[in-house]
Formats: sequence, C-alpha cells, structure tokens
Amino acid sequence: MSKSLIIVESPAKARTLKKFLGNKYTVKASMGHVRDLPKSKLGVDIENAFAPQYITIKGKGKIIKELKSAVQKSDRVYLASDPDREGEAIAWHLIQSLNITSPERIELHEITRPALKEALKNSQELNLDKVYAQQARRILDRLVGYKISPLLWRKVAPKLSAGRVQSVAMKLICDREKEIESFVSEEYWTIVAELQKSGLRTTFEATLREKQGKKIKIKNETEVREILQDLNNAEFVVSSVQEKEQIKNPLPPFITSTLQQEASRRLGFRVSKTMKIAQELYEGLDTGKGETTGLITYMRTDSTRVSSLAVTDVREYIKEKFGETYLPSKAPVFKAKNRAQDAHEAIRPTSVGRSPEEVKSFLSKEQYNLYSLIWKRFVASQMKSARIRVITVDIEALNYMFRAIGRRIMFPGFLEVYDIQPGEDEELIKDDLPKLSRGDKLKLITLLPNQYFTQPPPRYTEASLVKILEEKGIGRPSTYAPTIETIRQRGYVRVEKKRFYPTELGVKVTELLVKHFPDIINETFTADMEDKLDKVEEGNLPWVNLLKDFYQPFIITLKKADNEIKKVELTVQYAEEKCNKCGKPMIIKRGRFGDFIACSGFPDCKNTLSIRKTIGVKCPQNGCKGEIVEKFTKKKKLFYGCSLYPACNFSSWYRPTNNICPESNHILVIKRQTANKIFLSCIGPGCEHQEWQEVKNL
Repeated sequence: MSKSLIIVESPAKARTLKKFLGNKYTVKASMGHVRDLPKSKLGVDIENAFAPQYITIKGKGKIIKELKSAVQKSDRVYLASDPDREGEAIAWHLIQSLNITSPERIELHEITRPALKEALKNSQELNLDKVYAQQARRILDRLVGYKISPLLWRKVAPKLSAGRVQSVAMKLICDREKEIESFVSEEYWTIVAELQKSGLRTTFEATLREKQGKKIKIKNETEVREILQDLNNAEFVVSSVQEKEQIKNPLPPFITSTLQQEASRRLGFRVSKTMKIAQELYEGLDTGKGETTGLITYMRTDSTRVSSLAVTDVREYIKEKFGETYLPSKAPVFKAKNRAQDAHEAIRPTSVGRSPEEVKSFLSKEQYNLYSLIWKRFVASQMKSARIRVITVDIEALNYMFRAIGRRIMFPGFLEVYDIQPGEDEELIKDDLPKLSRGDKLKLITLLPNQYFTQPPPRYTEASLVKILEEKGIGRPSTYAPTIETIRQRGYVRVEKKRFYPTELGVKVTELLVKHFPDIINETFTADMEDKLDKVEEGNLPWVNLLKDFYQPFIITLKKADNEIKKVELTVQYAEEKCNKCGKPMIIKRGRFGDFIACSGFPDCKNTLSIRKTIGVKCPQNGCKGEIVEKFTKKKKLFYGCSLYPACNFSSWYRPTNNICPESNHILVIKRQTANKIFLSCIGPGCEHQEWQEVKNL
C-alpha cells in the first residue's frame, strides 16, 4: 500500500490534519526551522556571492532523523509549512536536510477538511523566488546585526543589538519623545451654553463657535470674563437648522496589523499575545463535534481580499440572520494598500456559520474574545452601511454664534454586529436634539466655561507603533511582534501604562546609529528595501544583486563609524542597598526580563538581586530603618516584607499602610478595597480594630 507523508511546522497543526486523513497518510511536524545561519559567526561567505553557510539548529538532530525515516517509508512527500516566505524557506530547508527527491508543496490558507482536500489535489513545485526573498532578508538582517552589534558592544555596552527594522522603530519612539520634550503647551477655553426649549424639561448643549462671523479662539480667563459679561441677559435665538444624512461604511476584514491594533485597543492584548492566540485559532481546536478544525484563515497577511466562496456564505448568513435590508446589492470590495502582497486572504472565520457563541464553551476566554472580534469584523464588513441623521443648529446671541450638533442612527447596518465603543466614534453616540426651528427662542440655563491646555503628541503604544510602521512600509506582518519584543528585551524602552518611553540606553544607541548610519536607520531605506524584497519574490530582481547593492556602501560606512565613534558613557544608577556578599555598592542594570541590581565589584563579585518595589511605608518593627517592599514566595504569591531582611523579618500577607491604629498603636493593613474606599484592619496582637477610609485619606 502506498503511503504519503505530510510535513507541517507545528504539532498542533499536525494533530488537526491527522484527524482529516486516513491511514494512507502520515503527518509529522518539523517544529519550525530545522536549519539556520550559525549563531557563533557571520555565516555568510561575502566573497562567494553571499553564500549562506547553513547548519542544523541545535536540538533538531533527533527531529531530522525521525523525518528522514518517515520520508524513506513514503512514496509521496507533501510539504505543508505556512503559506508565506518563511514557510517556503522551511520547506526548502527540509528538502535539503531530508534529501527529498520529488517534493510536493501544498499551501493551507485555512486548516479545514475541504481546504486540505483542495490543496492535495493542487500540489505545486516549491516557489524558489519566495525562498530567495526570505534568504535575502535573512542575510541582510544578519549583515546589519552581526556587523553593527559588535560595534555597539565595544562603544556602548555588551549584549546590545541593531537591526534594520528594530532600529527604525526605536528612531520613531525617540523622535516622538523629542517632540514631547520640545512641546510648548498653550492655554485655551471653550464656553458651552446649556439651553432649554420652551415647554420641555430636558436641556441640550451648544458650544460657542463664532464672534461677528469669524471663528473664535479664547486664549485666557480674561477673554472668558469679557464674553460672559457680553452675554449677560442676551437672548438666544435659533438662526438656522440644517439636516443631512451621513453614511458610515463598514471597515474591511482584518489584516495582521489591524488585528494587532484592534486586539490591543479592545482586548488589551500585546502584539505577541495576539499572534500566539491567532496561531492557535488557525492551527485548529476541538469544537466538540469530534473533529479538530482551524477556526480562522492564515493570520499573517496584508490583503483584505476575501474568496468568492466565503463572500457567498457570509451573504447568505446575513440574509438569514438579519434580513435582506442588511444585505448590500453587491458584495463590498476593499481597496488593497500599495505594498500589499495579496498572497493570502484577509483574516476571517473559516466558517461564518460557526458563531462565537457556538464555540465559546470549547475556547479559553482569550481565544473566544479574539475569535469573536475576527468573526464580527468579517460579518460586519459585508453588511450595509449605517445611515445617521445629522442635525446642525446655529444659535445667535448678540454677535456670538453657538452651535449644537445632534446625531441619531436611522439605520444601524453593520453597526448591528460591530458595535461602536466610546473613543472610536463619539459623534455617533451623542444624544439627539429636541425638535428646533428657525426663530425659536431658547432659555439660557447656564454658561459653562472650560479651561484646556494643548497636549503633546502621545507616546506610542504597541498598537500605534504597529500602525505607523505599517503606514511607512517598514517591516511586514510577520516582523511587528518580534521587533517590539526585541526593543523591550534589549532595554531600549520601558513601558508605563502601555506606552513606550525610550531609556537612556535606547536614546544613546539610536543617536549613535542615526549619526553614523543615516542611510540604514532611515524610514525610506527600510521601506524601499521591503519593495526590493517583494521584487525578488516576484522574480524581478536577483537576490545577490540586492545584497551587493547594499553591502558595498555599507561596509565603507561601517569602517568609518568604527574610527569615529568614541566610547559612550552611560549614567550609573546606584541602588540604595549594598552587596550582601562583599559590601560594595549595588547598581541598577537592565536585563531582558526587566531591571535588576548587581554588585559594582563585578567581575570579582557576581552577586545579583531582583529589584523589589517599595510602597512608601516604613517598617513597623521597633528600631528598624527599613521600608516595606513587595516580595514573592517561590510559588509567585505576593506578600510584603522589610527591605532589610534577614536583619528584620517583618512580613504580612496584607499591604501595610502608614496609618496607626487608635487603640493599639500598631499599623493598619489593607484587607479590602473598592473604587473609593479601603477597609483597614489592625495587626496588633488581640486588637480587633477595623475601619473604612476613603482612598484620598491614605
């Protein structure tokens, strides 16, 4: 009996495919790449047309041995790695490592039984142009990383890195920080009139817009007082009422970058987390019908294209669930972005009939939330536009003009599925206005002046950084998550309230790279390089030519930089404590998992300690000068203890405060907390004193 072997990347994908196939097929996983450039050296023969020197990845020898055995027992070998450049390269490396003589390439854009059947029917030869594009990117990144990084080690600090995409991302973060630092805030005011129509109890608001027919800008409180004085006892009369219909079109289905942004904004997911969960949904989960199946299409894509079959299915679903009034006469087609490769469909559910609620009980909370987001966005993208009635009312008071705008959703269309959230479309969720006509006299309830100050541009979040990288054509869908992870691990940024702040290290490294490698740490260069890699994939540019054109000027710049750059001194931050082994001062350092403290006597003393967060409370033990810090047990359970341990062994499961018990003179600890109040309890032996306090009093 003939036997066929299918090789995929992950065990999860293998398990899903096994359930679709009979005994004639064996499915094995390569666990990702099996070969790569060596870590210990450059691994590129520059003099020999940039020939890469691939080696077997450490730990993959056993997998290769098992796969070779499976290949020898099979009559046909199908390579079903992911349908992108990286997947094509993995397939090519498998062919080389396993000596596969007649490989057949199949692409699975969704892990479903029909998709697998179709793929096996239409197997292809390997796309070598895709392989060359991936290889060119890998070598290009290796040349930049392995040539510039040692320079940073010598001139700045060890274990640093530079990268074609990561360094441009850091430049964006640093440039934004400069904008914020140079920003000069300006004061401005608004005046809102609370008005009432005769015969109605409800009021509405109108904002001051013009004075004597010109747009008004109120700069300070003095101007506010003058306006309020002018309007004292003024008559407010409706001067015009305009009504129009506004059309709000549905958004396209998700591509990688928009999914990352929306999951960050709506679900609070980090980019890496979004991609991990999306991978799980793509590779397949058991939905309770005895069959594991992929729930979404391939999640690395920059195309909004949707297959005709999927469009037919979703239109039938919309008609059945919502009625024909929600179904557009023609299926919406969304314009592709300039750099979109269009190799894959948009991210969508593999079956629109598999609603989020239907599979909810089989998914984790995070899987359900992301699947629900993808499903709703896809269904909404094929529904009719929303129709909104917009009423604009101008109101005169002496020579001032106030304006009130009311909106009401007349037909929800796609909003029936993909709801509006505050901050996305505030204008659509404002209250409607009362019926008003020209000449109506209105009663002034009050005038409300509000002071504001112009704000600097916001620091980047993961979502907004992905958005700007995509807009500028920097990187590809598969690069956003690892790029962000790298700049965090290198200590180039710190994250506060989900926003990126460049560290001193990040700023100095970026300044050095921008000054000495201006043609590489450049948005235009990086975007142009992406275009050239696309041309390699299309077969319109030899990959060796791309590397030659880059390397010749690069190596000249590198030598010049090495001669010009002087040693960069970073500010040493001393910790409050001294080394508990040798007594020397401890200094704060940054590692891949965050800040830690290390002995300044390194390398003679290699003592390191984790940084413990102080909470602003003195240790309650008599005579102790320590502070209360957060600590964790071996099982990662939080407790509170003295910073001078083991000299002081005070500890508490509850967070101590500086508040003193009026009965025992011991400190109070926080037992429970609501939004506005905190429940405190005394730690004194035998004391049962408890009390509620408002948060502001602590």
